[in-house]
Amino acid sequence: MLGDQLTDTLSALTEANPARDTVVMAEVMGEAASVPHHPKKIAFLFSAMRKHAARLRMQGWRVAYTKLDDPANTQTIPGELLRRAAEHGPTEVIATQPGEWRLIQALEDMPLPVHQFADRRFIAPPGLFETWAAGRGQLRMEYFYRDMRRLTGLLMEGEKPAGGKWNHDADNRKPPPAIIDYPGPLHFTPDEIVTDVLSLIGSRFAEAFGDLHPFWFATDPVQAQAHFDHWLTHGLPGFGDTQDAMLAGNGFMNHAVIGLYLNAGLLDPLAVCQAVDAEYRAGRVAINAAEGFIRQIIGWREYMRGIWHHEGPDYARRNALNHTRPLPAFFWGAPTRMACVGAAVRQTREQAYAHHIQRLMVTGNFALLAGIDPFPVHEWYLSVYADAYEWVETPNVIGMSQFADGGIVASKPYVSSGAYIDRMSDYCGGCAHDVKARTGATACPFNLLYWDFVARHADRFRTNPRMAQIVRSWDRMEKDRKAVIRAEAAAFLVRMDAGETV
Repeated sequence: MLGDQLTDTLSALTEANPARDTVVMAEVMGEAASVPHHPKKIAFLFSAMRKHAARLRMQGWRVAYTKLDDPANTQTIPGELLRRAAEHGPTEVIATQPGEWRLIQALEDMPLPVHQFADRRFIAPPGLFETWAAGRGQLRMEYFYRDMRRLTGLLMEGEKPAGGKWNHDADNRKPPPAIIDYPGPLHFTPDEIVTDVLSLIGSRFAEAFGDLHPFWFATDPVQAQAHFDHWLTHGLPGFGDTQDAMLAGNGFMNHAVIGLYLNAGLLDPLAVCQAVDAEYRAGRVAINAAEGFIRQIIGWREYMRGIWHHEGPDYARRNALNHTRPLPAFFWGAPTRMACVGAAVRQTREQAYAHHIQRLMVTGNFALLAGIDPFPVHEWYLSVYADAYEWVETPNVIGMSQFADGGIVASKPYVSSGAYIDRMSDYCGGCAHDVKARTGATACPFNLLYWDFVARHADRFRTNPRMAQIVRSWDRMEKDRKAVIRAEAAAFLVRMDAGETV
């Protein structure tokens, strides 16, 4: 049982027999250091694993649990399975299929027979996405989402969507208000188990990117449910209106911050959607808030799982735009004069969290505009966020954020100039760059890089229905102005690549 499989109804567990079988769980450096994970994420998973092992023992299971600092620890999942096999003499290993191709292959390569059962903790039954995708020219999330609404009955009035339309995203693009009433996610004081883990992580990962303290995450299902119930009452009513907004002094806004709990198995995705649906039907929240949340779960989350499995192990290495620039040092906390990027990275370092617009339209937008190699971008997101696992993070970054899959996930690249960030945040008011300046010494880098991106990829996007007008705008631009934009963008990138503070 892996660290992101902490669910009592896990498929492998339901196939097992507590009178006969041993549950193997292990904290290993092979996973904790597979990428430079944020220490908060490692602490969260190890704490939740230890508590889950204790619950399993109380239910009558025999659990062979290995702590990270156990002298006998082989520090890999296959190594721990073989070590426990030597102790217990099993004839077979049963597992729930991991959400990472590397681990799936590692289990397949074991010198023991390993049966991997499908992970049934998702709302879409195994095979549903492949059936839906068969024969389709485009795999657009919106149409999969509508089928998921019909399948679950969430926000449905008979055969029709509640509120008269499927998607209320247009109502969820409001600029930030001056004040957010929601106080933010629940904070939990570390108990003895968590305190022990924090001590271990603090000593073993002292040089890692990310602040271990303060640590306030929920680490068991009861706490995770309390966290969600708190948000349901206090955060959901304002969620829709502020869903895409950003404030420098408020990293959480009205967001639920449950991705880490869903993806580790501490919350059930259908149950949280049903609770939001009930709030709408009771008249306590508006349709745009309820629909915006439910779309993120049964739409994007389920769709991303399907895309990851459908596209296979090579998906993370796709690079349709042939971007090759290395990841700048400011993604790892080096100084930057760009207020928006600095705020998003600082929040990421402190909290192991940033909401979807910060990820997509600030750090992701910059990486795409600057032509950064998408694989290091993918590895960065996988490293720094507590909710990031390969199955969900890879299609979000390679497909949605970096357009590196050539348009499988997104019908257009998600790029913008500084004007979008200025409209949807308060970042630009305190920035060293001038978001209104298109060129010149004070010009916002997003403005320069936006048109440079369009110019570099004009031939590709000239026939894209959602990009063609933008390309035509570039084509109509005066030759001298084009030359200035390209030259200043190139100069900015040279300074960035040289490690200058930009």
